[in-house]
Amino acid sequence: MNREQWLELATTELRALFKQHGYTLPERVRSSCGFPSKSALSAKNRRIGECWSAKASADSYAEIFISPTLSDSSRVLDILAHELIHALHPGAGHGKAFKRTATAIGLEGKMTATVAGEAFKQWAKPVIERLGAYPHAELIPANARKKQSTRMLKCYCSECGYTVRVAGKWLEDMGAPHCPYHGEMESV
Repeated sequence: MNREQWLELATTELRALFKQHGYTLPERVRSSCGFPSKSALSAKNRRIGECWSAKASADSYAEIFISPTLSDSSRVLDILAHELIHALHPGAGHGKAFKRTATAIGLEGKMTATVAGEAFKQWAKPVIERLGAYPHAELIPANARKKQSTRMLKCYCSECGYTVRVAGKWLEDMGAPHCPYHGEMESV
C-alpha cells in the first residue's frame, strides 16, 4: 500500500465517524502527501495540512495535502480529519461550523491547529490497527536540523589568559599554539 491508498482508506474510515455525528462528507475528495502551498518548511508555524476547495479543481474534487514532514499515523489521521472538515464546510474557515464539527468528532485545541482529543484517539486506535502504519518516512527540512557546532577548540595561556581557537586537526598535527609572551598554550 502506498501513502495515497492509506489516506483513501483512512478517509473511508473517517466518513463513518463523521456520519455517526450527523455529517456527510463530500464524495469528491482526494488526499495526497505533498507540500502545502505556503509555509511548508517554515521554522515557526509550519503548515502541516491543507484543503483546496472543489471550486479550485478542474474536476471538482476537494484536494487535501498532508505534509511530507509527518509520518506518525495517529497525527496524520487527525490532520486528515481536520482537513476533511474544511472539505465539508468550504469557505467557512475555522469558524462556528468548523468548531461544531471538530469538537463533535473529538478534535480539540485551537481550531487553527487542532489535535486529537481522547475520544478521537480511542476511535483512531482500532482504525490504525486495521490500516497499519502510514507508509511514509518523514522528510526533515534543512531548517529543522540542528546546525553543526564549531569544531574549533579553545587554547589558552595559563599565565596571561591569552585565548585562541584552533582546528582539532592542527592541534593533532602541529601541537598547541604558543602565547606570544609565555610559550606553549593549553587546550581545553
